[in-house]
Amino acid sequence: MTVRAGLSRYNVVGFVTIVDIERAKRFYRDTLGLTLVSEEPPFALVFNANGIMLRLGMGKELPPSHGTVLGWQVSDIESVVLDLQSVGVKFERYEYMKQDALGIWTTPTAARVAWFKDPDGNVLSISEHPEAAR
Repeated sequence: MTVRAGLSRYNVVGFVTIVDIERAKRFYRDTLGLTLVSEEPPFALVFNANGIMLRLGMGKELPPSHGTVLGWQVSDIESVVLDLQSVGVKFERYEYMKQDALGIWTTPTAARVAWFKDPDGNVLSISEHPEAAR
């Protein structure tokens, strides 16, 4: 019997649509600290996100979005929230979720998540997962 690997051995490429190119470039490079790999107008800004390619597609308008479009798994969510706040990132508050003073929500499985937006309004997140610490 042949076992197929499918896509499990390949890296994922992230795609996010942006409208304000210069503002997005500053945010992802200077605020979030990602490395700008290339600028490919009129198509994309390409960043290195810890070895994963992130392509910010240059659009005329944002497509409808229903939730988080991009997230990072972190090992210490409190320190990352404080670090991002220190460079001006504002974390989102959702009245239907019980978030702590830093805006972190604890899921029923004990994962912890905090959300913020990029300059174009895309919802991004950071999350800490207890199973990842094992």
